[in-house]
Amino acid sequence: MSAAAPASFTLYVDAQFTSPYALSVFVTLREKGIPFDLRTVDLDQGAHHESGFADLSITRRVPTLVHGDFTLSESSAIVEYLETISPDVPVYPADVRDRARARQVQAWLRSDLGALREDRSTQVIFYGPSDAPLTDAGYAAASKLIAIAESLLPDARMSLFDKWCIADVDLAVMLNRLVYNDDVVPPALAEFARRQFLRPAVQEWIAMTRPPRQCDLVDGKAA
Repeated sequence: MSAAAPASFTLYVDAQFTSPYALSVFVTLREKGIPFDLRTVDLDQGAHHESGFADLSITRRVPTLVHGDFTLSESSAIVEYLETISPDVPVYPADVRDRARARQVQAWLRSDLGALREDRSTQVIFYGPSDAPLTDAGYAAASKLIAIAESLLPDARMSLFDKWCIADVDLAVMLNRLVYNDDVVPPALAEFARRQFLRPAVQEWIAMTRPPRQCDLVDGKAA
């Protein structure tokens, strides 16, 4: 009797391909070499609240991973799940303290700097820069990001630890909210963010075909 085929993976991401959290899971799957189907959910049309997706995703958010009969949402939980079931190509440091630090960085990036995320959404990376200047709160958040990033990457380091980890990409996305908008970023941090975006999985994400934004439409057509 032949062994049962391994359960398949399906990753649900936003149709605009702008979610930094979906990107994080996408990169993890690619780095680990795990085959998966990619499906999109149009958040602008509220598709994440429709029964088809809501029945899959407990939190009704992207990314959501389906692995056989198991579904999981929230990017940090998904990446840790993938790290556990597919440890041969790690995306976290081997050292327990470095691994804890990487997860601390990820948790911070997901829970703090709200004013910066508001002023510089990831659309500035994947669609184009914003004409609006940073608000006072956004500037304060950007200053905090830069100060902490410099402390995490002393001496112009190009990775948080001795080897690349997924937290490097997450930090690069946050920094590139500023870099791609021509806001002031210290050269070493800008170079770190640039190099992280050269990884093939990130380049694949950047190259995704995105629907036009409403603000880019003229008489219903792309300007």
